[in-house]
Amino acid sequence: MKLLLINPNTTETMTATIEAAGKAVAASGTEIRAVTAPLGPASIEGFYDEAFAVPGVIQALREAPDADAAVIACFDDTGLDAARSFAPFPVVGICEAALLTAGQVGKRIGVVTTLSRSVVPLEELAGKYGFAERARIYACDVAVLDIDHPETGARAKIEGEIGRAIADGADTIVLGCAGMADLASQLSSVFGVPVVDGVAAAVKQAEALVTLKLKTSRRGAYATPLRKAYRGALAGFAPEA
Repeated sequence: MKLLLINPNTTETMTATIEAAGKAVAASGTEIRAVTAPLGPASIEGFYDEAFAVPGVIQALREAPDADAAVIACFDDTGLDAARSFAPFPVVGICEAALLTAGQVGKRIGVVTTLSRSVVPLEELAGKYGFAERARIYACDVAVLDIDHPETGARAKIEGEIGRAIADGADTIVLGCAGMADLASQLSSVFGVPVVDGVAAAVKQAEALVTLKLKTSRRGAYATPLRKAYRGALAGFAPEA
């Protein structure tokens, strides 16, 4: 099967991290194609960035019509509902995938994300997915683009928040940023609890949907968008159905 991994921001180095995480868990018959959003912000940190990243997600989907499924590799699940309405194949978001996976191996989930401004958006997502009472969000206050820079002390700050989450009663940890994808295995060994990377979880769930021959329902909320004109810079995104 052909699986599209979309990095909704425009930073190529993060795409490489996402691609490696996906390939590490993909089945032997899965072809991973990781792409960087062709337009949008360098990182997604809050509601404003997220809004301007959605067109890049839709454009990436449009340019991969032969994919069997797609993963949106941003923990905000950027544009996930719009993507499901548009794409002819299943689309999985890494936040939803991570929470569902973590919920199968633990009761209390600590989600460690980047900046404090992401706490409320992720609380809202956790509630949307039915995890409001089981998941608590922690911010390590490291910017997304600083995660890979040793001089920022990002790893120590992430570990500090994991420790705080466990002290608060978490028995499972979710890494709340695609840029942390390569840390899951190491951190699980350090803390002795399951540490879930959303990219890996989403890849396996996307594979399962394809194997089960399940596609997004076109009844109700994910019905194909109605044909109409869009104006200005968004004219090219007008629905054609």
